[in-house]
Amino acid sequence: MKTFKPFLIAACCGSILPSLAMASCGSAFCTVNSSWTSESAAVEAGSVLDLRYEYIHQDQPRTGSDNLAVGEIRRHHDEVSTINRNLLATYSHTFNSAWGLSVVVPVVDRDHLHIHNHQGGQIPERWDFTELGDVRVVGRYQLPYIGDPLKASTTGITFGVKLPTGRTRLANEDGDVAERSLQPGTGTTDAIIGAYYHQKLPEWSSSWFAQTQYQHALNSHNDYKPGDQFGLDVGYRYGLTDNLGALIQANFLVKRRDSGAEAEPEDSGGRFVFISPGLSYTISDNVQVYSFFQKSVYQHVNGVQLTADKAFVVGITGRF
Repeated sequence: MKTFKPFLIAACCGSILPSLAMASCGSAFCTVNSSWTSESAAVEAGSVLDLRYEYIHQDQPRTGSDNLAVGEIRRHHDEVSTINRNLLATYSHTFNSAWGLSVVVPVVDRDHLHIHNHQGGQIPERWDFTELGDVRVVGRYQLPYIGDPLKASTTGITFGVKLPTGRTRLANEDGDVAERSLQPGTGTTDAIIGAYYHQKLPEWSSSWFAQTQYQHALNSHNDYKPGDQFGLDVGYRYGLTDNLGALIQANFLVKRRDSGAEAEPEDSGGRFVFISPGLSYTISDNVQVYSFFQKSVYQHVNGVQLTADKAFVVGITGRF
């Protein structure tokens, strides 16, 4: 079977995904893990560039696991809709079979609408911006191959930081500063640590992986600290042809409440489960394209928050 040969992009797992960011305003990144779309997880030295586009339209207010109408539970401002269009560029370099490094640069295109309840009046307020988000720098250490050589498996750890590169005081045309959870950056430096396992099953033309990641803010910024996040992804790939692969993932996320005077702790944090089918196609030995459709299976949020029932991801990965 023809094999696409990227080195293991495990260092950028987690968007590549910056993990789902859920808050009352509904700002989000998709939880799909696009680092395991190829048949194998080769680790030869080299570089990989991945470009990924996400679309998440959050237009369903929710409390706990129940859907709400806009304004059904009144807040200082009632959230209506957030459209997230995220472009993530990931450059990864493998130094040898054990060590690698990835840099993830997100660009956030966000359109948010809420209704400000002021002295009995309802005032629509909108923010529409395209901004640099928070950059991630993540390393990896991978253990030597273990077990049956016909069912080669890899195990490793990831570790790194999310840097405060995104703006935190963005305002709209009326001069109103957006909620902190809506901003393109958190203003904090976050520690990231994770682990992964990947195994090839050549007799079934398939492979599977499991990966976990934990993120913790090391500081607060202007009275705001994002809640800790814990994610777990489990996925399976089946080779339909030499070039085409069928993908399926289960994505789990737990997010703690945000804290600080500028946070909305009562309306942040929750527990989420998604199922994500997809396809990958090998254009050449060094280029692959992929797509995912992510469907919500379970969402339980604190307070009142905007949620999305589905999300879409497309991307292209090239080795050089």
